[in-house]
Amino acid sequence: MTNAPRMAEKHDMHHDDDDIADENGEKDAANVALGVDEPSNIAVISDETRTKTLRMVEALLFAASEPLDEKSLAQRLPEGTDVKALLGELQAFYAPRGVNLVPVGGKWLMRTAEDLSFLLQREAVQQKKLSRPAMETLAIIAYHQPVTRAEIEEIRGVSVSAGTLDVLLETGWIRLRGRRKTPGRPLTYGTSDEFLVHFGLESVRDLPGVDDLKAAGLLDARLPPDFSVPQPDDAQLDDDEEELADDDSGEEFLIAEVDDEVVPAPDTQALDAATPDGENRE
Repeated sequence: MTNAPRMAEKHDMHHDDDDIADENGEKDAANVALGVDEPSNIAVISDETRTKTLRMVEALLFAASEPLDEKSLAQRLPEGTDVKALLGELQAFYAPRGVNLVPVGGKWLMRTAEDLSFLLQREAVQQKKLSRPAMETLAIIAYHQPVTRAEIEEIRGVSVSAGTLDVLLETGWIRLRGRRKTPGRPLTYGTSDEFLVHFGLESVRDLPGVDDLKAAGLLDARLPPDFSVPQPDDAQLDDDEEELADDDSGEEFLIAEVDDEVVPAPDTQALDAATPDGENRE
């Protein structure tokens, strides 16, 4: 009779052990779901809370006008948030989408996927006015072609910078015709088809003459009697002009075009005759 209560108490202890085992089993299952190898007493964040925090990080990154670092994000998120883990999750989520989350200089920003950047490219034609030297050079080339750089400088009376010719070549209004059959073989310039299209000309022979220029107010009415405007012709190469070779790109015009110049040696006999005897000639 006296042993019955103890047996009942022992039986109740077995029930308590079973309950503890069941509770530990549930924790182990939760740890396995979280990827934790060993049992842990860390509180498990609910899916609802995690989803809410993830949306907050996404909203901050989307609305930011500049890249954000982890510290800046953590200041706006609930205390204890694993910002680095959330950023990694968002990065993986956006990797196959049109917008990617990318790290730049230790900060994070939303950016268009690299393979879709062509959708945001915009091409615009920017109108630029030619400078006065460029206009004068273009007019000389149009009326006097084929013409070399030295000939352009002789007509203008001033030197022509390589930048002026570069601009005209980039616009496509002039072209390299060939080379002059003279010492140094300087390049010759002429107008292109783009020049004719832009100014609405069928050929360079349709360029305005003296009377047309006077009527348009582009020439002074008081001109020398021998003044004339040449009749341009870009159909064929001149006799003193040779066509550019296939391997001749004319790249030296970017540096300078200087014809070979022969400097005569000093006339020592004339110098002796002009210098008095005994005078220092230095």
